[in-house]
Amino acid sequence: MYGRRQSLILINGLTEQAECWFSNLKFWQRHFDVHMPNILVYEGELLHRRIETKQPIDVDYLVEQFHLYLQRFVQSPPYHLVASSLGGKIAVELAARYPELFTRIVLLCPSGMGDEERLPIIEGVRRSDPTSVVNSVVVKPRKIDRGVLRYYQEKFTSKRWRLGLLRTIRGTMDHTVRERLRDVPHPTLLVSGKRDEIVDPHTAAEAVKQLPRGQHLSLDCGHAPHIEKPWLVNRLVVHFLTSERPTPRPRLRELLWHSPNTIL
Repeated sequence: MYGRRQSLILINGLTEQAECWFSNLKFWQRHFDVHMPNILVYEGELLHRRIETKQPIDVDYLVEQFHLYLQRFVQSPPYHLVASSLGGKIAVELAARYPELFTRIVLLCPSGMGDEERLPIIEGVRRSDPTSVVNSVVVKPRKIDRGVLRYYQEKFTSKRWRLGLLRTIRGTMDHTVRERLRDVPHPTLLVSGKRDEIVDPHTAAEAVKQLPRGQHLSLDCGHAPHIEKPWLVNRLVVHFLTSERPTPRPRLRELLWHSPNTIL
């Protein structure tokens, strides 16, 4: 019997663009109708028109751009959300403003959980040093696909791209969503990295308590668990979004159940 798979919306972080999901997309597409709105196009005309006319590139603007995308191109609510880093701020605001549109949410090292965040990425962008950007996000850069570094090496040669990124950082970095968490009624899993150099994992663990239906999982990784631990995160996301009683620590058997051709 055929049926429509539930839509899953991916919201990337500041420096990642849609390329950050390269280790996750194919796996999640087996279970969901996956959409990756590439709203943050740092060389794009829309973003640079806002820069030229001195309009802010802030979280409110990005939230409404995502909402507009859903209305125009998906149109099949309710949606699941998986968001990383800055995308966590956008996901929380979307879910709080339009709760009827969403079902379950996974936040991967979301920013905006406290008043302060460390952004070593800014200096890396200013120095045109893509290696420092990757190093600030992951614990073991040598294990990351070389295509990620090549992608940033290419992008960092573009002044237009760097300007778009820096203006987005400036417009979004002070936006906090800690007080908005109580307005998110959906089952929500917040994954934090024990060695995250950008978002304090202790702050994230405390913030989960504000979520009416929040769960927390701490992993031994940096700021990008979906890049550093894709095998585990891919299956945790599917488990949390599809299980009748999701848990942040499912048994190995439950995770393997989502792996094709696995003999239990």
